[in-house]
Amino acid sequence: MADRIMDIFMLQEIGTVTTIREVIITVFVSFILSMIIAYVYIKTYRGRFYSQNFVQTLVIIGVVISIIIVAIGSNIARAFSLSGALAIVRFRSIIADPKDIAFIFFVLGAGLATGAGLLVPAIIFVILLSALILLLDAVDFGKNRGKNKLLKITIPENLNYEGLFDDVLEKYLKEYTLLRVRTVELGTMFELVYSIVHGEEVNEKDMIDEIRARNGNLRVDVIMDQQYM
Repeated sequence: MADRIMDIFMLQEIGTVTTIREVIITVFVSFILSMIIAYVYIKTYRGRFYSQNFVQTLVIIGVVISIIIVAIGSNIARAFSLSGALAIVRFRSIIADPKDIAFIFFVLGAGLATGAGLLVPAIIFVILLSALILLLDAVDFGKNRGKNKLLKITIPENLNYEGLFDDVLEKYLKEYTLLRVRTVELGTMFELVYSIVHGEEVNEKDMIDEIRARNGNLRVDVIMDQQYM
């Protein structure tokens, strides 16, 4: 009877004997570490709003990966079969911000270390990297000091856009670069997208008015953040 009870509370098929208690500890630690990573993501997010689903997914990924590692153990055949199964998984949403990918790898690393039983290294890894990320955010490391914006100009399809606004842009801007030209409104219009840098004192309204006088009073957009292009 005692042996039967022990079989219930022991997972004998794993490479090393794993108790239910160890599994619970692994899940709990992985959950806490994933929550810390998700919190750091929220605190350092620079866009207008973040996705709640993505934040919750970070936590779920960390816990799932840790349990996967526990289940695999040292069984090589099982590891290969699992990698084949995971190979069919694809992201169903577009990750627009490269920082989101970094946080996915962050939580994967924490989950792998936790599942492998390296609880102390996993905790140290998450705490140190979280502190470094918060430090980078606090000092605003890598900030572009110029006043970079996006300028989108809509023009009729019969208007030659090459050099059309160069004199106006040179008058008001310190730098400008044509990034993209595409057709819009079912091909009846062209949309020009410029990366622009303002000078010290620029009257943006005057620049837009001059552009509108040249593009037939069609739409002109000035976008503050290239992420929302």
